[in-house]
Parts: sequence; C-alpha cells; structure tokens
Amino acid sequence: MREIIFDTETTGLDRKVDRVVEIGCVEIIDLMPTGRTFHQYINPQGQPVHKEAYRVHGLSDVFLSSKPTFKRIHNRFLSFIEGATLVAHNAAFDMGMLNEELDRLGIKPLENEVVDTLELAKEKHPRRKHTLDALCSIYDIDNSRRTQHGALLDAELLSEVYVELRGGRQFGMHLEVQDDAAKTEVIRARPRPTPLPSRVTDQDRADHSAFVATLGDGAIWRDYL
Repeated sequence: MREIIFDTETTGLDRKVDRVVEIGCVEIIDLMPTGRTFHQYINPQGQPVHKEAYRVHGLSDVFLSSKPTFKRIHNRFLSFIEGATLVAHNAAFDMGMLNEELDRLGIKPLENEVVDTLELAKEKHPRRKHTLDALCSIYDIDNSRRTQHGALLDAELLSEVYVELRGGRQFGMHLEVQDDAAKTEVIRARPRPTPLPSRVTDQDRADHSAFVATLGDGAIWRDYL
C-alpha cells in the first residue's frame, strides 16, 4: 500500500486567513520508505508570519518572499500524492490548511484517505504524551536535529513513528514468525578491507555550499555542510 507521510508549516493557525508556507512529504510502500520525497517552501503572498509561528519553524517573511506561490507548485504536489493514503499528525489541521489553499484556486478538496497518527498514538499509548517529540522518545527515534519544526524533517520522523505505531518494520516487511524448532542461517556481509574513495569532488562541495547559502538560516541542509 502506498502512503504519503506529510507535514505543513503555516503563517498561523487560522486557516481562513493564514497560509501554508512549507510542505514536506515522504513516500512509503508497505511501511517501507522508497526514498521519494516532496519538499517545497511557499510564498504566503503578503500574509505575514505570526511571531508564534516564526518561533516554531523559523521561516521569515523575507525568506519566504522569494519562494514560489502555492498556485505555481500545487500541480506537482497533487501529482506526488495522487492515489495515496495521506498520513499526518493532527491531520485535521494540515488537511484544513491545504484544502483552503486549493479552494482559493477553485480546486475541490483532497479526496485521499487520511490517517491521523495523533489518534493512533492516543489509542496505543493512552496515558502518555502524544507530541512528535514524545513519540520519538517512546520508540527511541533520534530527533536531535529537530531544534525547530521543519515540514520535511518532521515528515521523516513521523514516517518512522508511524511504522512503529503500525507494529514496527516486521509488519511492513511481511516477515512470518518461525517455529522455535526451525533453523535459520544467518549470512553476514563482509566489510570491505579498504573503503571506496569518495566520488564527491571539491567543486561538488563548493556548489552544495553555495546552494545551501540561498536557503536561509533555518535550512536543515546546513547540518550537512
């Protein structure tokens, strides 16, 4: 089954007034990540980022002013999620914000099936906190890079949480429990005696640094410079 784990960042909480400023999506099939993602910063077209929202995601009006509008990117987004089940944490908020953006363009609301991981977490851990950070802690998922909210990073973390909420990777890989008497052979890969040389050139690193410099101070790619 194809599912898209997604998250949005916005200028604020009022879907009738505020705008989506970032979308991050991660594709999984049968609970296994495919490596395909969708990520886009979005120009809110004059709607300023509330101070409270800025403290959460760090996306400034100046940074967002140079990004494409939702109208320019919506076709690529809709193509990426087409036919997939959508998975989000507190899905009603994200879906509401996206559907308002589509409504402004005269496009009907999303008809994808939706799974809310917040509701799943409440069912599975009724006496625990249900924030994304809390769930990462429950499942021992490294969220140390999450100093601020970011749609793609949060979607990546949520994809790991979601797999655990659904029963862990064993469920996604369709593994069967073997009889205790069954014998299995474990084959371990041998490490290379000498690591392969890096194929990344100095020019590649310079180009990457120049590109990341255009993304603003809050870009998560700065962690990889």
